[in-house]
Parts: sequence; structure tokens; C-alpha cells
Amino acid sequence: MIFSSWDRHRDLGLLILRLGIGLMFMYHGWPKISGGMATWTKLGAATGNFGITFAPAFWGFMAAFAEFGGGLLLLLGLFFRIASILLTVTMIVAISTKFASGVGFSGAAQPIELGILFLSLILIGPGRYSFDDSFKRR
Repeated sequence: MIFSSWDRHRDLGLLILRLGIGLMFMYHGWPKISGGMATWTKLGAATGNFGITFAPAFWGFMAAFAEFGGGLLLLLGLFFRIASILLTVTMIVAISTKFASGVGFSGAAQPIELGILFLSLILIGPGRYSFDDSFKRR
């Protein structure tokens, strides 16, 4: 009952979540985007866990783009659900890479947590303080 009046701040909470997670994914994605072909090829090799062994540089670039570009789109609340889907898929690949390396559940915890977050955000949406919402209201 004490916290029921906080419901009116739900959209502010989503904004803070979008800004924080978006900035962090941009931060982690930038070195991957700017790393060039060698970095992209190394990243793209992770798709081998799913039997995708062709064009690792392309898949690595797509993963780097999903992190950096997806982070930017989250931050803005623009194409929010599409960005959340891309980031969910990226986390699924990261989870499989962690398990394939033998680190186990504790080593894969962070991408599992982020995958749950992005899967939830697909369902929740970006909130009122977003470009998607402002376009929807027009």
C-alpha cells in the first residue's frame, strides 16, 4: 500500500532502465564495432555453436551492431521491441558460447540475466518517454 502511489512513476523507471542498459550496451559494443574484421571474425565464430560456420565476420559485425546499435535504440526508445529482439538473440548466442567454453551456469549467469531482461522488455515496451510512444500518439 505504501508503494502503490509509485505506480505513476512506472514510465520514469522504464526510462532510467532504458538509459542505463542502453548506455552500457553502447559502451560494451563500441570496441566490437570499431575492432574491425579480426574482432568481427572472432565474435562471429560463436555462431558455430548453432552450426552456422559461414561468414563469421558478417555474424560478428551483426552481433557488434546489435550491442552498440541496439543499445542506442534502447536508449532512445526507438524501434524498441526490434532492438530488444536482436539483443535477446545476441544473449542466446552469448549463453551458448559460455556453456560451450565449459564455464557452466555461474559463468553464463550474466548473459542469462540480460536475456531475461530483454525478453521481458519485448513484452513490456519502451514506456511513455520514448520515441516509439511519441510516434504512436501522433
